[in-house]
This record gives sequence, structure tokens and C-alpha cells, in this order.
Amino acid sequence: MPIIDNAVYVGGRRIENPTSLEETFEYMRSEGGMAWIGLFRPTREEIDKVAEEFSLHPLAVEDALQGHQRAKLERYGDTLFAVLLPARYLEHEETVEFGELHVFVGPDFVVTIRHAESPDLARVRRRMEDQPGLLAFGPEAVLYAVMDEVVDEYEPVVAGLQNDIDEIEDALFGSEHAELSQRIYLLSREVIGFQRSADPLRAMLEGLLRGADRYAVDIELQRSLRDVLDHAIRIAERLASYRAILDNALTVNSTLVTRRQTETALAQNEQVKRISGWAAILFGPSIVAGVYGMNFDHMPELSWVWGYPMALGLMVLTAVGLYVVFKWRRWM
Repeated sequence: MPIIDNAVYVGGRRIENPTSLEETFEYMRSEGGMAWIGLFRPTREEIDKVAEEFSLHPLAVEDALQGHQRAKLERYGDTLFAVLLPARYLEHEETVEFGELHVFVGPDFVVTIRHAESPDLARVRRRMEDQPGLLAFGPEAVLYAVMDEVVDEYEPVVAGLQNDIDEIEDALFGSEHAELSQRIYLLSREVIGFQRSADPLRAMLEGLLRGADRYAVDIELQRSLRDVLDHAIRIAERLASYRAILDNALTVNSTLVTRRQTETALAQNEQVKRISGWAAILFGPSIVAGVYGMNFDHMPELSWVWGYPMALGLMVLTAVGLYVVFKWRRWM
């Protein structure tokens, strides 16, 4: 079902559990409470109902329908529209999966629209319902809790990326992994994608804090937002360092691969030189053996007493002479 959870709160406490959006709007008006509507991949009809009831801006509604938005925070009158990009680390695949979350925050309502499994907004709702004093601060408190959950879920992703980088650093000097460059490149892309999700949170939170006094946000809620901002800044700094490490790792790996290829080429050249040298040494004796090893009747030297010994001596002298020349050229 697209409607995951749907409730009305008064004074930070849940008073009604409507079964439809129409009941939610009715209870909210009659009780003067805050509506918190959680949608998961809703249909256009459901979003249109919410948009009509809360007078949501058409541009924001269109963004929520289309998805694939960048992380941002925009204000339309007295309504805030936030796009958050949650992430989770998939241990088995060793990859990062990115999601998308849209949040509409008005004077007396919060509408969350998820397009992925992350973040766990049910946990956010349970946490807020366990703290009615915090939830009593209104829709801004819900937005804080949602952003806090997104940032908290970044931590396991950062830890997973750190582990992948450690493995790359070990493999960089410990082995000659043929696909190491490809893995470094793919991990760099994940870090860049993560930066695009996490970096805008800093500006979004700073914008909320700058407008806190204007919109009468409670001082305690402002402190909570600053705490989330601190976490977001730390994550952004770690991601920047990861990107620098991976850039350096790619450079070092390219250098090592080039050096290994050069060493291999030099070793092959040395082998070719040795083979060529021995071939040159054997070339002369082979000619002599080819000439004197054949039984020709019209070669006078074959009938001499020292004919064959002289031929054998000639082969030996030729071989020794070529060996000396070969060694002398290597020394030079």
C-alpha cells in the first residue's frame, strides 16, 4: 500500500489513526492537530489529494512525482519542500545504494514520500512518539528527526567505504591484482555519488538554522539541528578525504603497474640477449660441423692425418672466440 502510516497528533501525542486521507484531513481540522502522512511510491491521484488539501506548490508536486531530484531545500510560502538522498551500504555486493525521499513541511502537516527502502521512517515515527515533548514542537521537529535519521544511516556507509579503501591500500603494495585499477575507479564513483547526497545537507541545515528565528523554531530544536549539522559536516569531511585517498591510490597503482611492465620488458630483453648470444656462439661451430661433417670424397684435407682433429680444433677456437667477443660487448 502506498500509504505506510497516517496519523494525527495533538500536543505531541497520537490521537487518531485514520484509514484514509479523507479521514486524516477531517480529524486534523476538527482536532486542530498535526497530520503526519507517510507515503511509499504513491500514485498521482494520492499525491494530488494531498497537494489539493495542503495547497502544495505545483512545481514541488511535479518534482515529487518525477523523482531523480538533487538534494535541496526550497520554500514555497509557508511550506518547506526538502529532497533528501539517503544511502545504505550493501555488504554482500560491497556497493552503495542510493534512495530518494521527499518531505513537505507545513504549519500543521508533514508529508513524506519515499522512493526507496531507505530511510527507515517507521523508526523515526516510533522515536518521536516516544518523545512527545519533542514531537510537540510541530512539523519542524519531524523534519529534524527525518534528517537526523538520514545522517545516522550515512555512518554505516562511511564505515563500509573505509573498509573498502583499507582493502585497496593493502592490495596496492601486497599483490599485483589485475583489476585493482577498475575497483579503485568504481569506488571513486561511489564516493562522488555519496558526496552529491551528503554535501547539500550542510547548506540545508544551515538554511534551516538561519530561518529558525523567523519561523519561531524552539531553541532546543535549534540545538538538535546543530547536532545534525555537526554530523553532516564530519561525514562531508571524511568523504572528501576518501576521494583524495582514492585519487592518490589510482595514481600510485598506475605508477606501480608501469614499473612492473618496465621490469618485465627489461627481463624479457635480457633473456633475448642471452638467447641471441648463445645462437651467435653456436653459429660458427655449426658451419664448420656442417662442412666437415659431410663425407665428401674430393676434399683433400679429409685424407690428412690431422684433418679431422684440425676441423674439431677450428670449431672450438671459433666458439671460444665468439664467446669472448660476446662477453666483451656485454662488459662494454
